Amino acid sequence: MQTDFLVIGSGIAGLTFALKTASQFPDKKILVITKAQADETNTKYAQGGIAGVTDFEKDSFDKHIEDTLIAGDGLCNRNVVEIVVKEGVDRIQELIEWGTRFDKEADGDYKLGKEGGHSEFRILHHKDVTGRETERALLEEVNSRKNIEVVKHCFVVDLITQHHLGYLVTKSTPDITCYGVYVLNLETNQIEKILARVTVLATGGNGQVYRSTTNPSIATGDGVAMVYRAKGRIENMEFIQFHPTALYEPGVGGQSFLITEAVRGDGGILRNKNGEAFMERYDPRKDLAPRDIVARAIDSEMKITGTEHVYLDVRHMPLEKFTEHFPNIYEKCKSIGIDVTKHMIPVAPAAHYSCGGIKTDEWGRTSIKNLYAAGECASTGLHGANRLASNSLLEAMVFAHRSFIDAAEKIKTADLVNEERLQDIPDWNATGTTQPKEMILITQSLKELQQVMSDYVGIVRTNTRLQRASKRLDLLWEETEALYETTSLSPQLCELRNMITVGYLIVKGAHFRKESRGLHFNTDYPDKSVLVQNIVL
Repeated sequence: MQTDFLVIGSGIAGLTFALKTASQFPDKKILVITKAQADETNTKYAQGGIAGVTDFEKDSFDKHIEDTLIAGDGLCNRNVVEIVVKEGVDRIQELIEWGTRFDKEADGDYKLGKEGGHSEFRILHHKDVTGRETERALLEEVNSRKNIEVVKHCFVVDLITQHHLGYLVTKSTPDITCYGVYVLNLETNQIEKILARVTVLATGGNGQVYRSTTNPSIATGDGVAMVYRAKGRIENMEFIQFHPTALYEPGVGGQSFLITEAVRGDGGILRNKNGEAFMERYDPRKDLAPRDIVARAIDSEMKITGTEHVYLDVRHMPLEKFTEHFPNIYEKCKSIGIDVTKHMIPVAPAAHYSCGGIKTDEWGRTSIKNLYAAGECASTGLHGANRLASNSLLEAMVFAHRSFIDAAEKIKTADLVNEERLQDIPDWNATGTTQPKEMILITQSLKELQQVMSDYVGIVRTNTRLQRASKRLDLLWEETEALYETTSLSPQLCELRNMITVGYLIVKGAHFRKESRGLHFNTDYPDKSVLVQNIVL
């Protein structure tokens, strides 16, 4: 299969890029591939909203920029922050034009929320299911475009580069070029080859590397792992954001239900098992401190009191207001026997967002030619050491747009892809492999990986924990590579392989950062006396 534009991932970044290219090039083919259903993305599970300056009487670009820089703890790229904040307003307007419905006041003005780290009310939202509403609007628009094809249940195995033509490719190779991808078609169980003039990675996050995460099961770091294997540049993987308030349900593993930060923005109060409002002991901003501070405070309280969770108290909030703003949360709590007017909500931190990822420039270009990255899989320089709440959807739209602008110019050049070279790209070779005899070899390795990452590379780290994690990941990698070389491919095996790679990159970045900054807190280096710049792997 050949296409002009190949988009891997169907979240807000991928669909925004697809829509823009479809409008600009009605005669060209845009192929969007996703490994699950089209709407099963990290975007869908974003509750809080999209941060953007829309009320210029009370708010300003400068305030939003400063809030982002403060949250990023010295590692944000200021130029990128200014780009995202200023261009984001136009991108939000496009989202509205495509049919996204944000909540409004009675007078027609948009309701604006406030979350941790923000100095003003600037969060646009659709109740507590903003991501789901955004995904709905984008997919409806995509389905109306004749030159966009969405292929579901198609798992990308690897990027195709000169490596597959028999050339030696290393990190120092100056012209690594992406020609497309190999994919596992889950309906036919065959490995297929898709060649593309431009490829965009919008593969989302990697929360499934941890035992407890707010991310769906698809968030296995596939894009980051593929680029690393292709000798592309990855940076700042040590900065994993743990959302402070995931619903705590005893015995429930995997994806945790998110209690959006907007609940605290509306007045929710964190309390420990003794009923004490503890955040004032950790930060003057109390419950609206940035996420890294709140997550570490909760982790500290849990260790002090010997509990597995703390509480979020919303009993003082009017029920009518709560159910209007957070109907999904209200129904979820009710379904497990929690009456929010009488009971506090048990919450604990869970892996939520990766601030690092595939290194890109201000146009979304990766270190590999003809390959772009946008959304959570990318490291643009916006988030620095800690993401400001509700900046992620904004970033995804801005960099999808900027990638489109650059790709639109690039695709006009006749020599974008050497057509003769494409004919030499081999089909996938599965000779010598057999069907796996025991699926437990994969499932047990996954459990081990998640336990190692959660126990040793979580909210608080030490050199000893990181060394232990590194040794155990080395063994898991050896075992999994042996399985990969001798058995036929499955999504489970490919995802495990990707997650082990992502785990390795997180640990490696954490090893190199000899300080505590933002989301990376190492008790052996508690200070920020010397700024360690971006760690590129």
